[in-house]
Amino acid sequence: MIRPITVGLDGSPESLAAADWAAREALRRAVPLHLVHASIWQPHDVPAAQDLDTQKHWALRVLREAEEELRGRYPELVVSTEQISDTAAEVLLGQAEKAQMLVLGSSGHGAIAGFLLGSVGQQVLARANSPVVMVRANTSSSAGHDGGEVVVGLDDLGDPAAPLLEFAFASAAARGTALRAVHAPNLPPLYGHGPVVGQLASQEGGITGQAKKALADTLTPWREKYPQVPVAHTVELARPSGVVLRAAASAGLVVVGRRTHRPALGMRIGPVAHAVLHHTAAPVAVVPHD
Repeated sequence: MIRPITVGLDGSPESLAAADWAAREALRRAVPLHLVHASIWQPHDVPAAQDLDTQKHWALRVLREAEEELRGRYPELVVSTEQISDTAAEVLLGQAEKAQMLVLGSSGHGAIAGFLLGSVGQQVLARANSPVVMVRANTSSSAGHDGGEVVVGLDDLGDPAAPLLEFAFASAAARGTALRAVHAPNLPPLYGHGPVVGQLASQEGGITGQAKKALADTLTPWREKYPQVPVAHTVELARPSGVVLRAAASAGLVVVGRRTHRPALGMRIGPVAHAVLHHTAAPVAVVPHD
C-alpha cells in the first residue's frame, strides 16, 4: 500500500502553505495527498447545539475548500480529506504512523525568520515516528523556492542514520536537485578551541581531512543508490548548528535528525534540529532515527 503525504490543516495561512508544499511533494513522489483536520467537539462548552454544528460545518468547509483549491492548481494530484474528533497532537501522531511524511505549517515567524512552534508542533516533532516537515507561509508557499539544494546535517559518521540519509537522498532525487551533506567533527577535549585546532585542520589527515574522508565513505553507498543526485560536502570545525544554518541559507529543504532514544530531560528534538527550526526560512524535515 502506498503511504500518502499527510497535512495537518486548520485553515490558517501557515497550514494552507504547508498543504501547497505537500501537494508539490506528493506529485514529485507520485503518492496521494491526505488532508486532516482535528478538533474535539464539546457541546457543554457552547451555548447551543447549533453552535456545535457550526463548528463542524466550518471544519468540513476548510477541508473542502483546500481540496478544491489544490485539485484546481494540481489536476493530476490524488487528494483525500478526513475530519477526526480528538486532540490535534494525538490525531497528527496517529496519522504520522500511516504516512511517509507529515507536513505542518509553522505558527508564525519572528524577526530572525525562524519558526515559532506551538505546543502541538513541539509534541508532534518530539514523538512522531515518521519524518515531520515544517513549512512557513511567507517563503515556502512559492514553487520557485523548491529549486534549492537539499541540505542534510549529519552528526555521528561512525553510526550514520539510514532513515535520515534515505529521506534526504530521496527528496533530492524527487526534486532533481543536488544534495549537500554537512558535518561538524567533534573536537577531542585535549585540543580545546585555539590555534592548535586550526593547524591540525590544515594538515592532510588532520581533523578536517579525516572527517571529510569519513563523510565521503558514509555517503558512498547512497551515491551508488541514487547516482542521479549530485552530492557536495561541507565539513567545518565549528558549532554543528551554525554549520547547518550557513548551508541552509539558500536551501530548498533542510533535513535534520532526531534520535528516538533521548533522555527525558532537555530538548527532545536535539540541539541542531532545535536551532534550525528556529533560525531558517526553508522547509525543515525532522527525521526520527535510533
